[in-house]
Amino acid sequence: MTHPTEYPLVQGGRSAALATACVRGGVAAGLGLGALAVLVTAAWISSPFPDSGPGGALHVAAGLWLLAHGVDLVRTDTLSGLPAPLGVVPMLLAVLPVWLVHRAARDTLDPGADSDRPRPSPSGAVAAVAGGYLLVGAVVVVYSESGPLPAELISAGFWLPAVVFGAAGAGVWTALGRPLPGQRQAAAALRAAGLGLVTLCGGGAVLAAVSLAWHASEAQASLTGLAGEWSGRAAVLLLVLALLPNAAVWGAAYGLGPGFTLGTGALATPLGLAGDPAVPPFPLLAALPAEGRGTWADWAAAAVPLAATLVQGWCVGRTARGWPARDAALTALAAAWGCGAVVAVLAAAAGGPLGSGRLSAFGPVWWQAGAATVLWGACVGVPTALAVRAWGRRALRPKPLPLPVPAPANSDAAASATTPAAVSAGAEAGAGSGEPFDLEAQPAAAPDAASGPAPGAGQVPKSTGKPDPGTPAATAKAAAPALDLDLDDDPGYEPYDYLPAAWESSPPPGPGG
Repeated sequence: MTHPTEYPLVQGGRSAALATACVRGGVAAGLGLGALAVLVTAAWISSPFPDSGPGGALHVAAGLWLLAHGVDLVRTDTLSGLPAPLGVVPMLLAVLPVWLVHRAARDTLDPGADSDRPRPSPSGAVAAVAGGYLLVGAVVVVYSESGPLPAELISAGFWLPAVVFGAAGAGVWTALGRPLPGQRQAAAALRAAGLGLVTLCGGGAVLAAVSLAWHASEAQASLTGLAGEWSGRAAVLLLVLALLPNAAVWGAAYGLGPGFTLGTGALATPLGLAGDPAVPPFPLLAALPAEGRGTWADWAAAAVPLAATLVQGWCVGRTARGWPARDAALTALAAAWGCGAVVAVLAAAAGGPLGSGRLSAFGPVWWQAGAATVLWGACVGVPTALAVRAWGRRALRPKPLPLPVPAPANSDAAASATTPAAVSAGAEAGAGSGEPFDLEAQPAAAPDAASGPAPGAGQVPKSTGKPDPGTPAATAKAAAPALDLDLDDDPGYEPYDYLPAAWESSPPPGPGG
């Protein structure tokens, strides 16, 4: 009788797991596309002037789904009749597809309640989920070619796989417990870059919100001018909501210094708005700075990258308190490069062409925003990290112990029991017995009738073989009851009645001595 081997079963289980992961990727793509299709169809139904049938609405939904992945579209229905590119990605629209891919890859490696089911390797999970998603994406690209917003093939071949593989890799990383690199410098640089990026984008959002509130009347006039009915205004407000992350990136680029372009012939920086801007009517664009030289309010935007780089340097310096200065500086510089790379990607997604001619450049320039982020991190973040490291090393230095104060010499033997040397002798004896030493609880030195007059009378007391109750020797013997030694029975034992408080040199003998 032959026993069946488990090898084919294991291989079949892994193949089934890869197939399941591929299906998960396709389902994630379908859910994102379906959500956008429902939203566009609802807007088309509520519009009082539908220009096309349901087929046109589905084509628009397919184009928006591709645009959410960073794919540039081409508008064929223009006033001039020439096709015009559309490359500004509504970044909030990209949250749903990216999250769906992330969740599909995470659930592929997360066993959940069924821990016995086979799971693919991390690289296999990424490839399977991304493969299933890209199969649906290829069908959508082909379908969009027959609509009013076809995809640009070169952009679709680059950005769609890049976004899908990045989101799937992040999902697998989450399923593995978000491990950081083994090197401490790399892990600290990643943490600092993340904190700096969050601070920078948050500050940019604050700048955009303050400017939009300052120009609230212009934004309201632009909204009412674009649409008169409630359905059109709701569609415009939804587009504004989807472009809010773009406004945060624009604000961050403005504070960094390079600013953003408003057409091929205009540039907005904290120093002022130069050139002739080509700005279409839109509520968010009403928050742009006025033409002319910048004022102190515009220059205050530099506080955003300053705060981001200070946070970045503080994070590195706090971690690098025990490191050499060279490692701390290199870690802060690596954090600046990491933050700059992410800012460059976000700037490329937040801007792009809105048409041909003067609108072919709109928004922040990606390489300028990334280079400015690295420059801020090198000039501010690295010195901050070194300063925080130096300040933190002060707490690691051991504090010097206070020097003991020498006890004054005293020639009176009666007062020797109260000197610091006697107190320390009694304390050592008490410490050896496990009991605290109390000076006030010790009996006072008293003359013994059998030993003669007090030593203060100028006579040396005779040794009786037993220590005086008032001397430190007697105190030490009384404080050590745990010793079972009888020192009185030892014939070689000669107790000292008094211990000198300090060693003093004896005077030279006289002529008669």
